[in-house]
Amino acid sequence: MTQTGSAADAPTPAAPTPALPTAAAPLTRRAAREASTPVRRVTPVRDAPLPGGRRAAQAARAAETAKASSAARKRRFLAPVVLTVAAGMFGTVAVAPAFAATQQTGTDAATAQRQVRAAEAQQFSVSDAVALAGTSRDGFGATAQSTLDAEAAQQAAAKAAQQAAAKQASDAAATQAARAQTAKQYSSYSGPSADEIATSATAANTPFSLPAVVATAKQYIGTPYVFGGADPSGFDCSGYVMYVYAQYGISLAHSVPLQDQAGTTIPESEAQPGDVVIFNNEAHDGFYMGNGMIMDAPKPGGAVSIRPIWTSDYHIVRFGI
Repeated sequence: MTQTGSAADAPTPAAPTPALPTAAAPLTRRAAREASTPVRRVTPVRDAPLPGGRRAAQAARAAETAKASSAARKRRFLAPVVLTVAAGMFGTVAVAPAFAATQQTGTDAATAQRQVRAAEAQQFSVSDAVALAGTSRDGFGATAQSTLDAEAAQQAAAKAAQQAAAKQASDAAATQAARAQTAKQYSSYSGPSADEIATSATAANTPFSLPAVVATAKQYIGTPYVFGGADPSGFDCSGYVMYVYAQYGISLAHSVPLQDQAGTTIPESEAQPGDVVIFNNEAHDGFYMGNGMIMDAPKPGGAVSIRPIWTSDYHIVRFGI
């Protein structure tokens, strides 16, 4: 069941109890400083109105902006210029030592060249045509060194050939004398010598041919070998060739080297029986008989015979042409 009533029936509120003062919190050092320092109020000062009003102020600000922009442009322009000038100054400082070093090197090279010219022989390179050519002017002449060398070489060769020929002739004469002495001891032949036969009228009137030479040479097959022999009682190699050819008016020396010089060398392909085989060491000769055969007075203890040529170290010589 709900009770209702009037305002008078409501309970009267209790009177408020006065609040007791609370104890104040202790201040920190910062709070104490702020409390002890009086607070200063700064009143902002507004810009004083520029003379001339708003338009004048705008113009002034525009001028300042333009001035700042011009300064910035100048700084941008001057930066490369400053760098260029600095680089140029650095280059100038670096070039001076380098130039001095170059000058020093050039001076040293010039000094070295002068020393070479003063102390050493100079060398020049000229073409071979100029070096080999002789010159003449105003009645005076100069012969190239190559020409002088060639002339000297020719003279030396000619002198050597003369000496060799003289020695060969001397050796041949000595050999002939020794052979003659030996042949005299063993020879029983009393007929004319080869030299006498070669100069006789009979030999001069005897027709010469290689087959006739072969026929004459075969007449002496079996004649014993005698060192220095040059007659039918005994032959050595060159004495045999000399005696046979003497019968056809051809006078030869009793020497293989001299017989070689007296004949004409021909190719073996053109050789015929009756030509003379000369060994290249000038130690032996005999009559060529064709087909690689020789007819000769061989050696002591042997006799004139036909036999194969035992070496290829020879050449063919022809007489009577």
